[in-house]
Amino acid sequence: MSVPISAYLTLAAVLFGLGTVGVLITRNIIVLFMCIELMLNAANMALIAFSRALNVMDGHVMVFLVMTVAAAEAAVGLGMIITIHRNRETINIDRFDLMKW
Repeated sequence: MSVPISAYLTLAAVLFGLGTVGVLITRNIIVLFMCIELMLNAANMALIAFSRALNVMDGHVMVFLVMTVAAAEAAVGLGMIITIHRNRETINIDRFDLMKW
């Protein structure tokens, strides 16, 4: 018994939708960061589902690439969030703008 591809794709679409809604409505930069990670993981799930359904390894390679980019984004993004919080003492997106002096 195997799970059909439609179940994986439905779950990936729901997770991606939740991430998108979170990005659009949140004002907390850490929650925004987690929503972007959720969207990346949903894309990974869809890639793996298609890869397994078609019996090719291309999707696995793409997931490895996306995970590498997500790890680099997490390292750089968290460093930026910590720096912003130390300088501005807030993580609310509406409260800071780095282009104004």
